[in-house]
Amino acid sequence: MHEIPSPRSEAPSPRSEAHSPRSEAKAVRRQALLDAAAGLFAAQGFAGVSLDDLGAAAGVSGPAIYRHFAGKQAVLGALLVGVSEELLAGGLRVADADQRANDDGAAQRGAQGNANDDGAVLRALVAFHVDFALSKPEVIRVQDRDFTSLAPDDRSAVRRLQRRYVDVWAGALAGLHPGTTPAELRVRAQAVFGLINSTPHSVGGAQRGGGRVPAARARELLSAMALAALTAPAP
Repeated sequence: MHEIPSPRSEAPSPRSEAHSPRSEAKAVRRQALLDAAAGLFAAQGFAGVSLDDLGAAAGVSGPAIYRHFAGKQAVLGALLVGVSEELLAGGLRVADADQRANDDGAAQRGAQGNANDDGAVLRALVAFHVDFALSKPEVIRVQDRDFTSLAPDDRSAVRRLQRRYVDVWAGALAGLHPGTTPAELRVRAQAVFGLINSTPHSVGGAQRGGGRVPAARARELLSAMALAALTAPAP
């Protein structure tokens, strides 16, 4: 699950740099740069955005970005590695919370109850990922188009985090598809990610065509289609 960092040799003081107003302001500016990068990279592509563009969108000068990142590629890395960490942490949190809730009533349920438990975890994961896709469409566009622009270490980190996220889903699927190989369970999960992550394109296309799909309706459609694909019997 989550890796726990080693404790520091000295406990931070109440007025440590980690909690000072200055460090908090720096964190806010850093996040503003990442938010600006998501929008600009999604709209213009990584290659089409300069540091000055990023700074202007975030309300700072281009050179000031170097106080937070080593360069434009480092901004892209922080954006995509960060979102992969967010997905994994959220998936683990959702799966663990639902599993604990299911374990509380396990003594009153038999084999059918176990299948229902697995279905509950899966529904929670689908709801989590759909909410993520609807709330971060720009990041999904950037991931799709500019992944190859990442530095090698960041590409490796993103792939590693994504594999762990897929494994969370495969674990939830295993109880619904007994006897299915882990590789096939991962294929199901990855196929559904493709379906859900198409949201920025499908919803955007509906808007350009003159008919807006409300977020609530898009959430219902995506959730229903994802669950149908995940639970369908193997051919």
